[in-house]
Amino acid sequence: MRGGRSDPYGGSTSFKSFGVKMRSTFALFCLSILVPLLTTSVQAHDPGAASATSSSIPAGARDAAAVVEAFHRSLKNGNPSVAPALLDSSALIYESGGVERSKAEYAGHHLTADAEFSKSTTQTVKSQSGEAIDDVAWIATESRTSSIYKGRAIDISSTEPMVLRRFGKIWKIVHIHWSSGK
Repeated sequence: MRGGRSDPYGGSTSFKSFGVKMRSTFALFCLSILVPLLTTSVQAHDPGAASATSSSIPAGARDAAAVVEAFHRSLKNGNPSVAPALLDSSALIYESGGVERSKAEYAGHHLTADAEFSKSTTQTVKSQSGEAIDDVAWIATESRTSSIYKGRAIDISSTEPMVLRRFGKIWKIVHIHWSSGK
């Protein structure tokens, strides 16, 4: 078909309307991430504000938050074989300026070290927020990790946004961005 593409359900869609639909979906996704982050940033930086708990996650995003919790629990318990099952095969993971572009790449490179670190340290969640819109969810966590690790004191403030996608009834992590500082 000239000037359009075939729809897998038998119809046709012009490139122009497809592009508009994709831009609208992308804009909605960006807004769903930015608006809550901007509106919660005051509470997150107010030392007198109460820490958020998993109950502050909207009902529609709680199943996605449970996947994030299960991912961390598998690392903490020294059972890193569970973590990859919670990642989509094309998961994109950013950490300390580096990138791993798939579940297989992460499992082959940093998963074991992340599990060792998690098992040996104490992480305290300071704030967690999230949202789910249709089959996409985000869970943003601020935490503090402290302990003695490999003979040196660790005291790190971290942020961790995760993006998840629902496949049927199952949420999978499609993106993680770990960022930390003192």
